[in-house]
Amino acid sequence: MKNKKITSLLVSNESQFNRTSNLSSEISAKLANHHLTSNLFQYHSKRVTSNQNGLHKNLDVIVNKHIYHPYQRPIRQHNIVAFNLLYEKFSIGKLPQIILDSCCGTAMSTIALAEKNPDALVVGVDQSIYRLSKNRQSTLLPENCLLIQANCEDIWRLSVEYQLPITHHYIYYPNPWPKSVHLKRRWHGHPVFPYLQPLAKHTILRSNWLLYLAEFARAWELLTGLLFAVNEVSVIEPVTLFEKKYVNSGQAAYELVLSSS
Repeated sequence: MKNKKITSLLVSNESQFNRTSNLSSEISAKLANHHLTSNLFQYHSKRVTSNQNGLHKNLDVIVNKHIYHPYQRPIRQHNIVAFNLLYEKFSIGKLPQIILDSCCGTAMSTIALAEKNPDALVVGVDQSIYRLSKNRQSTLLPENCLLIQANCEDIWRLSVEYQLPITHHYIYYPNPWPKSVHLKRRWHGHPVFPYLQPLAKHTILRSNWLLYLAEFARAWELLTGLLFAVNEVSVIEPVTLFEKKYVNSGQAAYELVLSSS
């Protein structure tokens, strides 16, 4: 990890940091008051439909543009505060590695990953405090679990900058943005995409839209020169509420497992 003062980049307002440092505790408390109704996911989920018949015709051009022209958007202050919380928890802890669960929603997957990986700090990131407060599995977070409200793209960039030892990065059921015009809203079409290679040793995605993962695999090939296959997975225990909904609707689940080198 870089030997430089993190305060040179991170917020120095102590009161603001103290408010943010209680986020996981606040989320844990809210879990007790925000329960999903038992029939919420009994309805059938529609399959993803798109006006694309295959990989987007502009995929290669857009990915290559982002590879050679780094993302320049300034990092937002509230994301710096959230990263400070992550950095602080990892620095004072004794866990040697980090597992990142991006766009974690209700944190169902984050808690499961934390329980299965007690030797890692498992961090769930979502931009919505409302979603983070809706987990119905437990009112308490495992000690090795941290939830932060932030935008993933800024957390990714800061994690790369400060060389956090992230071994596994999970992106479960990202928003597919199925309309062709919305390619740049998909993670592989976003300017932040090149940061995903140095971010973690292994990146794992799941989706109910095969084309999304096929495009991501192609973008990864352009970025790293490495080719990985998309596989259908047999879901026994859903890792997210979205996965439960899709499986109960008879939809297939696909997985893409990537390595950075």
